[in-house]
Amino acid sequence: MSLLEVAGLTVTTRDGRVLVSDLSFGLAPGGRLGLIGESGSGKSLTALAVTGLLPPGLTATGNVVLDGTPVIGAPDRLLDGVRGRAAAIVFQEPSTALDPLMRLGRQIALPLRRHQGLRGAALRDAVASALAEVSLPERVARAYPHEVSGGQRQRAAIAMALACRPALLIADEPTTALDVTVQAEVLALLDRLVAAHNMALLFISHDLAVVGKVTEEVVVLSAGRAVRSGPLRDLLAEPGDGYAAGLVASARRLDAALGDAGRGDATLGVAGLGDAALGDAGSRDADLRDAALGDAGSRDADLRDAALGDAGSRDADLRDTALGDAGSRDADLGDAGSRDADLGDAGSRDADLGDAGSRDADLGDAGSRDADLGDAGHRDATGGAA
Repeated sequence: MSLLEVAGLTVTTRDGRVLVSDLSFGLAPGGRLGLIGESGSGKSLTALAVTGLLPPGLTATGNVVLDGTPVIGAPDRLLDGVRGRAAAIVFQEPSTALDPLMRLGRQIALPLRRHQGLRGAALRDAVASALAEVSLPERVARAYPHEVSGGQRQRAAIAMALACRPALLIADEPTTALDVTVQAEVLALLDRLVAAHNMALLFISHDLAVVGKVTEEVVVLSAGRAVRSGPLRDLLAEPGDGYAAGLVASARRLDAALGDAGRGDATLGVAGLGDAALGDAGSRDADLRDAALGDAGSRDADLRDAALGDAGSRDADLRDTALGDAGSRDADLGDAGSRDADLGDAGSRDADLGDAGSRDADLGDAGSRDADLGDAGHRDATGGAA
């Protein structure tokens, strides 16, 4: 019996535009499946549709059965008992998925209280255990989302999703906003926890390398349609024509750019990416590149986000370590205009206070100044980030 059965799923807008067309797949208890495709291919809409979370203005038709419950057309009252228990979602951007005005510990406690009825000391212990399971210290429970790094926010979101031990975990591009080192840690964490709790996993990504690290079965989406499905090894060995072939060829080009074949195979995390498995993709790359992958700008944007994370989360992660130099310290104390107004222009400031060394002595070293203002996280929360 399937845990999730999707048959003929179609998602349309109010004006009749089709975003997902006649999509079908199944997922057994404890099974894993990757949904892979370019931006706009319908991956995230599929995740929302199978949990009954489509936004207003979009309509789903077809048949979706989740843990024995028909989803399409079901009232929220019924689906509230399914979400969290039968399925939970880890979204791609934790900064928007988490409530910025609520401490992380309380957010993790909400599903535990709702679905397991925990209160008091038992609830506090369960929150601490959930944090420990994703390798976060207990103090994170007292922090707001903006006070921790991007990787820690995503770990907290994973802890929330896993708190009630759902039968199915849906991971919707959970590493896109993270840098490559944190990305590898989060992938390893998901792989370990899903295996430890015997959960099914629906993993969504535009990155073939990432999908290859966590699942061996894939459905390839393009323009809302499934263009290929089956074992990942078969896709790599015989990609066929069209988008699926372009996807494999693109991954292989990235592989080659990262170094020799051995290093590339390790990067993609799947076996059989050598010439024997893929065939000579050189001429096929040239023929299919534009039609299959879109223009180079779009393709480069997708790869850049996967490799580096977006600039916002990267800046948030590095802000604290970057505050050591005098320029960043000054920026935290006010903009250039107000700083000059308070201290005088650079010349008079140097004349009054002496060189940079004496100025630091008069004002206190950076450490004491930071101590007066509170740590960088508190400063951001109360005064606004520079």
